[in-house]
Amino acid sequence: MQEFRGGHKKKDGEMTTDLVACNIQWRRMIAARRDRDTLLLLMPCRVPEKHFYMLPAFTQEQEGRRQKADYLATVDVDPSSPTYSKVVHRLRMPYVGDELHHSGWNACSSCHADPLAARRSHICNRYSKGSKGSTLHKVIEPHDIIEKTGLGYPHTAHCLASGDVMVSCLGDKEGNAQGSEFLLWEKAGHSPFLGISYQPRHKIMISSSFGAPAAFTKGFDLQHVSDGLYGRHLHIYSWPEGELKQTLDLGNAGLIPLEIRFLHNPNKDTGFVGCALGSNVVRFFKKSDGSWGHEVSISVKPLKVQNWILAEMPSATIFVFISLDDRFLYLSNWFHGDIRQYNIQDPANPKLTGQGHKLRGGPQMMQLSLDGKRLYVTNSIFSAWDRQFYPEVVEKGGHMLHIDVDTEKGGLAINPNFYVDFGPEPDGPSLAHEIRYPGGDCTSDIWI
Repeated sequence: MQEFRGGHKKKDGEMTTDLVACNIQWRRMIAARRDRDTLLLLMPCRVPEKHFYMLPAFTQEQEGRRQKADYLATVDVDPSSPTYSKVVHRLRMPYVGDELHHSGWNACSSCHADPLAARRSHICNRYSKGSKGSTLHKVIEPHDIIEKTGLGYPHTAHCLASGDVMVSCLGDKEGNAQGSEFLLWEKAGHSPFLGISYQPRHKIMISSSFGAPAAFTKGFDLQHVSDGLYGRHLHIYSWPEGELKQTLDLGNAGLIPLEIRFLHNPNKDTGFVGCALGSNVVRFFKKSDGSWGHEVSISVKPLKVQNWILAEMPSATIFVFISLDDRFLYLSNWFHGDIRQYNIQDPANPKLTGQGHKLRGGPQMMQLSLDGKRLYVTNSIFSAWDRQFYPEVVEKGGHMLHIDVDTEKGGLAINPNFYVDFGPEPDGPSLAHEIRYPGGDCTSDIWI
């Protein structure tokens, strides 16, 4: 399957870049193409202030089913713009009932050797009037994925240096916990794959294990944890061969490991993963004998509560990522409602340097501007879980916030001038999830 290979050149010579979006409910993949008016080759910390962020938004249910299709929202984050802090474009999906979830670019910094890739090094984009929106390029239907791979529930898309795109799947077509990747290799999985990342210079790829789609799509049930339907392992593969070399059992401290984050420096052999039910961040690292080890690096103390499913509420440390300069790690505690910033210049000894504010619902997905000074946050994870734990967010709609970051001493502060409310959307309250910056971002780019 080569639908997402490299950049694409139109007849007039204009370059385009594709955004690959995964629909977790109905297992489709969408390639949403943004046309570029001007391309600028820039270093990460020299990105101009004028830019847009794009994020999937899924619509409300009425009478037990969705009435409108989900859409890709483009948000203006330029303070000098008359449309600052507003949704300036909505790309509606072709099907009702999908749930847009994660996305990834077709090309990133690892494609620097490909002269056709639209994003050699860091390419930032200027937009002329009328170019703020995306257009739908291609849909890969569920039956195509199932026929070729037997997999379902696509989750994370990662570009490769070859120009191909690797996509993780959370399960097989029946929703069992037999996930894997496709486009790179097609082999039986060892767990429900969620996070995937690779470090080419160390010839390694690591995947995490979330939960069986047959379980999590119905909401969170503690019995499913006891039944083994949620994971606690990291799987280590050779790169690019894809042979399983080692499995790390994180134990109860590592229950439900999610996004895998290597340090951006390609020479480094360490990284982090947030473990939602374990309330921990685990550091993984290469040992002197060439095998891989792990240790709990950050712990968030559970809260004593009443009238909840547990006597102590875990943090639900669901999203973790690292700034491009590898100085800071950010995490969101979806249950506890706060965001934290840690200095990880010594990766084995993270230091808390900033803590965000409680939000309506809980902070979930985050994205950092390339200069590290602006942190954007949304508060929806997955509609079934939103409805279970934060019904007010489902009723009133999600939101997107801007948090100012102190990159010198550390520290976080909500910017009072930016607030995107997805409550009064044209088709009613919507829920916003992952955030993508068109020029590449901290969670999409890998260096080789």
